[in-house]
Amino acid sequence: MKKQYVFMCLLMATIQFAQAQFTLDGEFRPRTEYRHGFGSIIPDADDAGFGISTRIRLNAGYQVDAYKFYVSLQDVMVWGENRQILPYDQNNSFAVFQAWAEINLGEGFSTKIGRQVLSYDDQRIMGGLDWAQQGRNHDAALIKYKKGKFLADFGLAFNQDYSHPTGFVSTGTGYNTTGFFSYKTMQYLYLKQAWDNFSGSLLVLNNGFQKFDTNNNPDGVNSIQTLGTHLNYNKGRFGVATNAFLQMGDNVDGAYLLGLDFTYKASDKVTLGAGLELISGNDAATPDTEAFFPLYGTNHKFNGFMDYFFVGNHANNIGLFDVHVSANFILSETSGLLVKVLNFSGEQDLSSGENALGTEVDLVFSKAFKGYALKLGYSQMFASDGMYELKGVAENAASDMQNWAWAMLVIKPKFLNGNN
Repeated sequence: MKKQYVFMCLLMATIQFAQAQFTLDGEFRPRTEYRHGFGSIIPDADDAGFGISTRIRLNAGYQVDAYKFYVSLQDVMVWGENRQILPYDQNNSFAVFQAWAEINLGEGFSTKIGRQVLSYDDQRIMGGLDWAQQGRNHDAALIKYKKGKFLADFGLAFNQDYSHPTGFVSTGTGYNTTGFFSYKTMQYLYLKQAWDNFSGSLLVLNNGFQKFDTNNNPDGVNSIQTLGTHLNYNKGRFGVATNAFLQMGDNVDGAYLLGLDFTYKASDKVTLGAGLELISGNDAATPDTEAFFPLYGTNHKFNGFMDYFFVGNHANNIGLFDVHVSANFILSETSGLLVKVLNFSGEQDLSSGENALGTEVDLVFSKAFKGYALKLGYSQMFASDGMYELKGVAENAASDMQNWAWAMLVIKPKFLNGNN
């Protein structure tokens, strides 16, 4: 009987596993970068930066009718950061990038709980920031609803750090993690409806940031509300997309972002684009800032690939007016070339009265091979007088060439996929 019982248990476990969807995949992504003006104006006296970083991920997913489970382990390594035979990772970059479960509640409802990527629409306000080797994630709980072409997500987050030796502080919930708009609390509602050629979404987002009193003790939160919409229309060869967002709250008053982009498929191999984006800046005459910041978006995707604006910088500043044109060429079945030109000026004048910031040219070549892909990029900034003032580098001290080049290999092996 004992053998029969063991056999029946093994048989039932095998049947249950066979009915489940189990996936196991990975990613190996080394990237080489030459930085000579990336992120800011480089002085002529400074040497260019050069280095190689690698992102590795191991992702596992498990799905049955009742729930989905997903975990993603990640490490980001800079070549040579560890000395030889070092017994530990010096930069402590190994992390659980994602770990969540989504439970099916029935009738189109589900709840998704854990560490996860929150990415919506064109990722202007909330995105996965996949370009950055570390990516972006959130520890959150979601209630999700989907029926047909309508979906709704309601998200909640409450962040706590482990500054106390015993873990959670037994009294109070002060949050000492700061920088890069790290929030203590978050609540948001995202709604989206799609039709045949048109889709529209609404995002209502509230973030609470820890405040401290004069003795550096936790003292409530400063809240910022972000409200806006993303609209997208495509028909035939023509497409148009727009963003319109407002920010308000404690120390923020009437900040806004407006964006408009057009695309036209000139042929089967050429797609043209043109657009503009206006992001409000700060008026020093007011006690509260009027400068908008796109918070948790994939900001590298916008305002030039050289990351001069809103990528860990340009917060509470003069804002931005970005006018851009692009062309995307399909060179073959496996290769393509993106060419983009962007002109920048401040939404407000600098203290000198200057407004023009400069023009950036971005080139990206992509080539897919059997099982892997190669991407090459080159960008150059042609700075105007205002850019030198904005970045705090005198024009006569700046290098004549402000450029950035990179090469990235992407391999995403599928170890297991489907019914196993």
